[in-house]
Amino acid sequence: MSPEPSFRHRLEYAVVAAVALVIRLLPWAAVRAAGEALGTLFYLFDRPHRRVAVGNLARAFPARSPAEVRALARGVFRHFGAMLFDLLKFSTLSPERMLERVEFEGSDRVRQGHAKGRGVLLLTGHFGCWEINGIVHALHVAPIGVMARRLDNPYLNALLERVRQCTGNRVIYRKGGLRQMLRALEAGRGVAILIDQHMHGPEAVPVDFFNRPAATTTVLGSVALRTLAPVIPVFTVPLGGGRYRVIYEHAVEPPADESRESLRAFTQRCTDVLEMYVRRYPELWLWMHRRWRDVPSGAAVRGMFPAAGREEHVSE
Repeated sequence: MSPEPSFRHRLEYAVVAAVALVIRLLPWAAVRAAGEALGTLFYLFDRPHRRVAVGNLARAFPARSPAEVRALARGVFRHFGAMLFDLLKFSTLSPERMLERVEFEGSDRVRQGHAKGRGVLLLTGHFGCWEINGIVHALHVAPIGVMARRLDNPYLNALLERVRQCTGNRVIYRKGGLRQMLRALEAGRGVAILIDQHMHGPEAVPVDFFNRPAATTTVLGSVALRTLAPVIPVFTVPLGGGRYRVIYEHAVEPPADESRESLRAFTQRCTDVLEMYVRRYPELWLWMHRRWRDVPSGAAVRGMFPAAGREEHVSE
């Protein structure tokens, strides 16, 4: 059940709506500069998330000095501030102008996947410009279902839903989303799912991510095995000046069977592809998220952005 709107919800929405209106009028260089400035402010004043990001980066890249780790963490915050403003600006463009700003690599891989007639599972993570990825995929290939968590703020959730669906996609919320996901695949459509958030419960398995155990959902593997839909990793990197590159990777080898070990091995293969991109572009991943729970965290860390449901599982 959705929470009752509060004064805080209305205030958050009013601020974001006002910012979105201003961003619509600004040139790309100013949009990116403003977004990076916002990210820098979060880096300076959001001590809990700065601490999480620096700690995660230090363990992931032990050869880097403390100064290098802090500089990288600052770049992460700057990227996510810029990505937020980029998304608000990008969503106001016409479909033609959107496509003018994006170059695609490996498109034949996803088209070949669709040609099998079983739909396509698009694997990605909180990396680069994943929201823009979904928007332009609908124009370049075909509209898809986008698996997502519902934001606690109903006004911001409605705004983000409009952005995600502005080119014909459909948002599939995790709670009660499994049937919708299966129906979309049976109809030959694509479904995008992110696999890089901590998950607990029977559907989670531990995989190695930056040499640390990370609890990860097996829903992707279970659905791939059930539907025979190919699993194609896709990532979007910013090129500067409001331009982006969308990269479709080779399909991931599907699970051999329904055993837990087969699902774990498949989930590891998917995670390995994500880690390859994060190592290549470390400033583009969400290091301020508590992806690993192998070390006690102390006090809970409130989200940087408007909150979504915690640890929400995909259900029928």
